[in-house]
Amino acid sequence: MRVLIVSDTHRQGQNFYRALEKAGSVSLVIHCGDVEGQEYEFEEAVREKYNCPFVIAAGNNDFFSGLKNDVEVQIGPYKALVTHGHNYYISVSNEFLKQEARARGYQMVFYGHTHRPVVDDKSGILAVNPGSLSYPRQEGRKPSYAIMEIDEQGKVEVTVEYMERE
Repeated sequence: MRVLIVSDTHRQGQNFYRALEKAGSVSLVIHCGDVEGQEYEFEEAVREKYNCPFVIAAGNNDFFSGLKNDVEVQIGPYKALVTHGHNYYISVSNEFLKQEARARGYQMVFYGHTHRPVVDDKSGILAVNPGSLSYPRQEGRKPSYAIMEIDEQGKVEVTVEYMERE
């Protein structure tokens, strides 16, 4: 199973479409919030390109959307939480979010908000922040997304991919 994970597009959809093209074949697309009104447009693009599920959580800038703050998704043998992270003090650390995920029975958590990519598999919870496709804040400031692959034995590999600015 191959999963595309994105976040923080902030109404700047061009890199979302580039990520869809670059990702290759995927069976699930996850958006960790701050889509700012493009959720239906993105959902249609995912349906046309992959005909696969599109899971999206509300970000702190998704004020008037009907999106949920926390979304549960089953990914192969894993139960995962998709959230933006702003309600879990993510700007300080991902520890509180991982503790909450563990307490609620999740093995994975996907989040955004900081605009910095993170792949953290310490403490038995896989925590992934794909960074931002629109306003990256990590060193080098390249837009980023993540690809997660799960093989038939359930082994998980996550790679952060970076884009050149256009």
